[in-house]
Amino acid sequence: MELAVEKRDIEKKAKALRNAGVLPAVIYGRKEATTPIAVDRKQFEKVFKQAGESTVITIKGLGENKDALIHEVDFDPVLGHPIHADFYAIEKGQTVTVSVPFEFEGISPAVKDLGGILVKVMHELEMECEPKDLPQYVAVDISKLAMLEDQIKIKDLKLPKSAKIFVEEDEVVAMIDIAKEEPVEAPAADISQIEISEERGKKAEDEGEGADAGSKKEESK
Repeated sequence: MELAVEKRDIEKKAKALRNAGVLPAVIYGRKEATTPIAVDRKQFEKVFKQAGESTVITIKGLGENKDALIHEVDFDPVLGHPIHADFYAIEKGQTVTVSVPFEFEGISPAVKDLGGILVKVMHELEMECEPKDLPQYVAVDISKLAMLEDQIKIKDLKLPKSAKIFVEEDEVVAMIDIAKEEPVEAPAADISQIEISEERGKKAEDEGEGADAGSKKEESK
């Protein structure tokens, strides 16, 4: 994927650029001086939607073409569109370390037919590899989860040959859990009936005391 940019005049207000549909940005790298740039916002949004932050894109318009990653994007909190972006330029021969998201694909027979619950233990994988080998995502085929308590581990995934990962190969990415029945709660006591019962008991007690008093009065005569 390619993205055309141009050097940005830092004296121009960022707000004025945004109002004109231009996204203020910067590009920098290990051996790349920080350079303010400008890019058409709609073109950026289109590329960012496809590339995300883990796919190398080609930056054009700054002399020789540069391979870069979209390193960080700031968004308008109200409107939701990007208002600034950082690009990280990659020099030739340099490896990069990024977190690549998992893409869960397929239908699990254990969920569909056996009533199991799919648990996504991990959602991304940090890896170091050559820029040309960076995947946009790592596919996780959950159709392999056929039985209850089945698991998919890191070692079951297809990763780039040059990728270096920082977790054990036996780490679980996704698994099937067994649905547990909710305990049946005892019905709540009817407080109104308890109150009525207490009132009846108190009334009977009062009547009994009254009868005793009457008997003692008769005896005294």
